[in-house]
Amino acid sequence: MNRRMLAAWTLVAIATLGSTACGGSSTSSDAFVVSIGIGEPKFLIPSSATETNGHNVLSALFTPLVEYDDQFRPIELAAESITSPDNKVWTIVLKPGWTFHNGEPVTSDSYINAWNAGAWGPNAHDGNYFFDKIQGYADMNPRDARTAPTARKLTGLEKVDDLTFRVTLTEPYVNFKSMLGYAAFFPLPDVAFTDVADNVIDPRYQEAPIGQGPFRMKGTWQHDQLIETERYEDYAGAAKPHIAGVAYKIYQQVPTQYQDLLADQLDVVPRLPIENIGSARADLGDRYQQSPASVIQTLAFPTFDKHFADVRIRRAISMAIDRDEIASKVFLDAQKPLRSFVSPVVPGYRGNTCGEWCVFDPQKAKALFEQAGGAKAVGGRVEIAYNVDGGHKPWIDATCNQIRANLGVECLGNPQPKFAEMLTKVEKKQPVGMFRMGWVFDYPAMENYLGPLYTTYGSSNYYGYSNPDFDRLVAQGDRAATPEEATTFYQRAEDILARDLPMLPLRYEPNNFGYSTRVTNVHLDLFNLVDLFRIEASAR
Repeated sequence: MNRRMLAAWTLVAIATLGSTACGGSSTSSDAFVVSIGIGEPKFLIPSSATETNGHNVLSALFTPLVEYDDQFRPIELAAESITSPDNKVWTIVLKPGWTFHNGEPVTSDSYINAWNAGAWGPNAHDGNYFFDKIQGYADMNPRDARTAPTARKLTGLEKVDDLTFRVTLTEPYVNFKSMLGYAAFFPLPDVAFTDVADNVIDPRYQEAPIGQGPFRMKGTWQHDQLIETERYEDYAGAAKPHIAGVAYKIYQQVPTQYQDLLADQLDVVPRLPIENIGSARADLGDRYQQSPASVIQTLAFPTFDKHFADVRIRRAISMAIDRDEIASKVFLDAQKPLRSFVSPVVPGYRGNTCGEWCVFDPQKAKALFEQAGGAKAVGGRVEIAYNVDGGHKPWIDATCNQIRANLGVECLGNPQPKFAEMLTKVEKKQPVGMFRMGWVFDYPAMENYLGPLYTTYGSSNYYGYSNPDFDRLVAQGDRAATPEEATTFYQRAEDILARDLPMLPLRYEPNNFGYSTRVTNVHLDLFNLVDLFRIEASAR
């Protein structure tokens, strides 16, 4: 995936590993190391680690400026206060006494330097776009890639003192405080840089990242095998973990995680494989759990492809898909049908915003499909591209079976080795057909589903969708005075998506996770992250 895409794709590119590096044998949580299954991260630099695997590790090594309460409101965590009189100029005051794992104090410069490096276009960090609302970003990232940047620093970042800095945005943005909970806004110590002035991060840094979180690296990143952490005893946060460390075991195959879980060689599988959902309750009992999450699964249309340019074709395909049947028979209700463009957990969600176009109606679908030119209009067949490393083949096959039966057109899955490779092809406008996508929010705001995915220059708009009215409404929501006012604009923008259908909402995916007999108090949050402050050794 390119640097503007990884920010929220739920990849399950998971790995094979033997039975090494599971947690310790002691049942005392203070000496207990928890093992969690992940895939090989792409990066461990905060402003570039925007996929789920890297974010899992960084959530142990760093503490964000804010966390979220039960109403999804941001509350200060590493920050003492974050205030703004107008949603454009923000003053961030840090809590005193925080240190990085090497003992270096956390200061305003720790954030300013990290954000400048993340925003510096030539660094090509995957989370670069998170800084695009800060003044000076455009000069560091000219839209024409052939043009050199005219600045090296964000003019909107101003140090006030060692614990205070000011952020000036190009436009008011109502969700900015919420946004600061994301990994791209983590600080970096001085030792992360070889040249602060030129935004150069030492490439060796991500092999053993130094953060200011509850755990620190133990050794270095053992690629495709293991990332070990240990409790940071000088952690300044009010809450303290009950465990001695976390071992992130890296897998390539989802079922291998599950087998290690059954053998108590892995403590937590954050996302159970489809093929094991049916037996998980019998295998794990109450150690198989579901909890709310922000993940949605969708099918995208490359609207730049003439075969999908006609909205009638898109609507017909949507009505030919029985979302309820696939959720029930393929996923055994571990995923739920979705007919809106945001997750049900997000403030502003409304059920069935897609309306009639997401209602299963094979007769109407076939009539509309033929009216738009039928099989000939789509080039004789429909293809659906998907990444084979994510366990998607069963539901892709089921979807194709429905399209074939209900529209009378051939439908085939188009397997791609990796999600990144598939999206690179789409970015280059190479023909792959429709393609599957998944999204987990970066911060709990309705806009985080709309802006990146559907605005004309959205960081994750790979399908060429552009609607000036949609862009205008999202921008109006961003500039609103309150989140409640913003929601009214975002909902009107979502109504436009329901009309244009550049993407088909299919399913909402709760957390479906399992854990071993060795641990208890296992909870996953809306980001699909294990709560490392609650998990502990079981008394056995």
